[in-house]
Amino acid sequence: MSEAEVVEETAPVQEEIKPIAGIGTLVFGKWDASEVTCKDPGLAPYINLTTVGVPHTGGRHANAWFGKAKLSVVERYINKLMRTGPYTGKKQGAMKAFEAALDNIAEKSGNNPLQTFVDAICNGAPMEEITRIKFGAVSQPKAVDSSPSRRLDVALRNLAKGAQQGTHKSKRTLTNCIINELNKASAGDVTSYAVSKKEELERIASSAR
Repeated sequence: MSEAEVVEETAPVQEEIKPIAGIGTLVFGKWDASEVTCKDPGLAPYINLTTVGVPHTGGRHANAWFGKAKLSVVERYINKLMRTGPYTGKKQGAMKAFEAALDNIAEKSGNNPLQTFVDAICNGAPMEEITRIKFGAVSQPKAVDSSPSRRLDVALRNLAKGAQQGTHKSKRTLTNCIINELNKASAGDVTSYAVSKKEELERIASSAR
């Protein structure tokens, strides 16, 4: 018996590793994130939809350098909903409101609601912003290109802020306001808070070139 045949006989048989169903692909255990596409090539590498179980990491990436890139945009949006107002610290409430909003969007449109969410992010992400450059005692505004990470941050913040503001002095629930904001933003409607803020920023930047 040759040496090669001995190696083949003694080598352990490697079993095919099969991923656990739903882990890392299904958001809230319902919607497949692998089906979602991003129409904005600049944002595509930064939009992370990988979710393992419940979207709650407990801030484990908070002190890491660019640790937010490892978080799912679903969790980041839920965290943005808790920034101020009556929803501060109520992550379970914000999570249930967002899940119910995705359920409603899926029921009415018949499509993957994560696609609506990603389209809303793309339409609400500003391409340009302004900064102020000081020449001696004179401060002058100057248009600058926004980085993809910054664009994603601004879009998530404005989408959450628009949904939050809709509940002020209104009988509408947070779920209804999230549905309204995401549907308008995904369609590029200027009545959406995120889209209107994006166009306002880009208009100011174009005048400061």
